[in-house]
Amino acid sequence: MGVLDGKGAVVTGGSRGIGRAIVQRLAADGATVVFNFARSADEAAEVERAVRDAGGAAHAVQADLAAPGSADRLMAVASDHLEGLDVLVNNAALEFTPCAIADTSEEVYDAVMAVNARSVFQTVRHAARAMRKNGRIVNISTLNTTRPAPGTAVYVTSKGAIEQLTKVAAIELGGRGITVNVVCPGATDTDLLRHTNPPEALEQVAALTPLGRLGQPGDIADVVALLVSSDARWITGQIIQATGGLT
Repeated sequence: MGVLDGKGAVVTGGSRGIGRAIVQRLAADGATVVFNFARSADEAAEVERAVRDAGGAAHAVQADLAAPGSADRLMAVASDHLEGLDVLVNNAALEFTPCAIADTSEEVYDAVMAVNARSVFQTVRHAARAMRKNGRIVNISTLNTTRPAPGTAVYVTSKGAIEQLTKVAAIELGGRGITVNVVCPGATDTDLLRHTNPPEALEQVAALTPLGRLGQPGDIADVVALLVSSDARWITGQIIQATGGLT
């Protein structure tokens, strides 16, 4: 039996990279998983097939979390597929090209905040109303909130917001046994990382990491799997760095 048998889970941004690894891990542990994608329909279908072939259950929902009301619609659709909500993982983040503060438009700011912060607030709000007792919420942030870099101001602002939301939600929902935590990945080997960084930069980051390599999506999924299990029942309101020791 899986540790999440009978549990219902929602994962945002589940068609690629870290999100895909989380969907597949939670499904392998027995959860029925609903995940959204914005535009990657083919990739989402591949995730569904991979989970099904492994004996699990996952349902993809098209929902662009930048659009007003889309997060609420995702959670409403998820309720049609799940017997109840036990796990929420907010992984979705807008692909963002580094930009200096002086050159950042309000349109870019609004777009990043809509996906990375507003949608997280909305899904957590839904969980605060509907999640079953002893549920688990995990929000994915970034090492950049503690190791900022030029050009990341909007991205870091959006992720810092969900870290603070997590701390408040942990207090408000603790009475129902619901834990709320943040995982901050370091440099993780995804298509997005490779598209936005030259190879030499990735080599430099790997060299700075005590474990001597980039993270893999599965490394982050394993940390999430721990936090949503009963073994993590005494961990809440925490910001956990999953960085291979890079600080």
